[in-house]
Order: sequence, then C-alpha cells, then structure tokens
Amino acid sequence: MLDFIYYPVSGILWVWHKVFGAIPFLGPDSGITWALSVVFLVFTLRAVLYKPFVKQVRTTRQMQELQPQIKALQKKYSGDRQRQATEMQKLQKEHGFNPIMGCLPVLAQAPVFIGLFHVLRSFNRTGTGIGQLGMSVEANANTPNYFFSVEDVQSFLSARLFGAPISAWITMPKAQLDAFAAYGPIPTVLNIAVVAVPLMVIASIATHFNSRASVGRQSPEAAANPQSAIMNKLALWVFPLGVLVGGPFLPIAILLYWVSNNIWTYGQQHIVFRRIDAEEEEKKQAAIARRADNAPKPGARPDLTKKKKKSATATDGSLSDNEPEIVEGVIESDVSDQPSGDGSASKPKPGARPQSNRGKSPKRKRR
Repeated sequence: MLDFIYYPVSGILWVWHKVFGAIPFLGPDSGITWALSVVFLVFTLRAVLYKPFVKQVRTTRQMQELQPQIKALQKKYSGDRQRQATEMQKLQKEHGFNPIMGCLPVLAQAPVFIGLFHVLRSFNRTGTGIGQLGMSVEANANTPNYFFSVEDVQSFLSARLFGAPISAWITMPKAQLDAFAAYGPIPTVLNIAVVAVPLMVIASIATHFNSRASVGRQSPEAAANPQSAIMNKLALWVFPLGVLVGGPFLPIAILLYWVSNNIWTYGQQHIVFRRIDAEEEEKKQAAIARRADNAPKPGARPDLTKKKKKSATATDGSLSDNEPEIVEGVIESDVSDQPSGDGSASKPKPGARPQSNRGKSPKRKRR
C-alpha cells in the first residue's frame, strides 16, 4: 500500500550500499558498510530538505514577530471565531506568512522513518507478529526486498556491527534471531544491547540539546505563551526520555538513523541561524544608514520650501492659481488679495465667488 514510500527509501539505501561496498577495505557484507548506508540515507534526505528547513526557520521567526498583532486580533474578536479566523488569514496573507512551511521538514521526515523501518524489517520476515509473514529462515534468505536482490538480502543478514546485526533490536524474539544463524553465530540480547544502548543514550542526549538550542532562540513573547511553554517542556524532557523508553523496541539501524539525524540537525541549525542572524543584522545596519542619510545635518535649518512646493504643485508641475507663491522661503500673497494701484480691489474671475480680503462681509449702505 505504501510502496511509493518503500521503493524510494530502499533505492537510496541501495545506492549508498553499492558506493560504500565498492571500497576495498569495507566490502558489501561489512556491518560498517550497511551502517554508513543508513547514515547517508539520512544525509541525502536532509540535504533535499535544506531549503524547506530555512523557510521553516524564517516562518518561525515571522510568527514570533506577529505574536503581538495575533494577540490583539484574538482579544478584539474573542466573541466571533469566524471573524477572528478571517482576520488572522488576512494578516498572514499581508505578511506572506505560510504556516505549512513550518511543518514541512518534520512532515517529510515521517514517511522516510516509516519507510526505513519497514524496509529494515523486511530483511527478516521470519516473525509471526502483526504485519509479519512468518517465513522460514531459508525462504526469507531467498526473497528479494524491494530494490535489494536475494544476494543483497543475504549480505544484510550476514553483516554485523560489533557483533550485532543492524536490523536486530534488544527485545527481538528468538525465532527471528535464528534467521541470522546461517551467516554466523546467533546474536544474543547482550550482543545487541552493547551496540543499541550507547546509541539510545547518544540519541536521547542529542535530541535534548537540539531542543534546547531551538528553545533558546525563541523570543520572550513566544516563550511566555502557555502553549509554547508546554511544547518546550515536551521537547526538552519527554521526547528524549521517549528515545530511551522506546529504544529497546527499535532496530539498531533506526537508532543509527536517529543519531545521524540529530547530528545533522544540530550542525544545520547553527549554520542556518548564523546566516539568518547575519542577514537581519545587515538589514538593520542598512536601515540605520538610510535614516542617518535622510536626517538633517547638525545646525542646518530644515528646508520647508521643497515640502510646500510639492504640496502646491499641480500634476503638470505648475503652481495652482489659488496657492501663494513661495520665493526663498517667503510666502507672498496672491495678487488678487492686494488692492490695485488706484485703491480698488481686483475683480474676481468670471464664475468665482467674491472673497473678502479680511474675512468680513461688506457693510450695506443705508438708503
């Protein structure tokens, strides 16, 4: 049903296995070869998701910047949920904010995790649990696994990482452990735990420090949000603890996936945040420089002439008839407001309303 996920995941894993298997001192049957194949499967995925991750970081910061406006909208339309949702969408559209971009990297990794877990489990189909085929040891060794041929399946079963098959887990039933008997000693729980437990601890610590770095970059307003505070506690303590609790039920290869994914995340976070911080600082300095260029020099009088000329200029660039002419900062009255040389006021233009020189209505003569 999910072959559209399983085939690409197994294909990438197959390519990296061929690459590292061609190295003379490793070979295709080496446990290190298979472990490196899993690690570089993770790196391939994360490289593809690099740009969405950058957009996720920008979206998160933009969300933090919009928090005051979001809270204001929530308070203003607290009694009208529909209007509140409409205004929120309008605000997000105005600022080019896309909430989906903040979830894309996480959502894209989930199918890969599921696909890798299924492909690894399909190397050993001797189990009889839910979703298991219950094959015999011989039938399992002669059944292809998506992109992997029969020879690749047998190579995987014979591979050991410090004495433990990378598809084995601590609580693996003995019936499934017997599938490795034809390719070496049957691994014990101790063999598997020696490899799995350190990976569980490293994965848990790496998860905690990644969450700590992410929480430390939150704005004070976002950290004060009750929902954010709950999510921060989950990310800092519950998720790392979940790795330790669930680790015994996960194959060694999945633990390798978890460790390498956290290592990549830790490095990528520092690179991306440093780059974005530098961009924001550059924009801030450019804005300060623009304000400094536009500010009047010390001791200089503000030039009001240009502002007044702009307001008085018509669309063709000429002064309107009713506006006073400005010469060297001195406002001269319109000629129509001054009496003529013979003492009589100038006549109003045809169609224009007569205006009083001093704002007083003329006195009527008594008959």
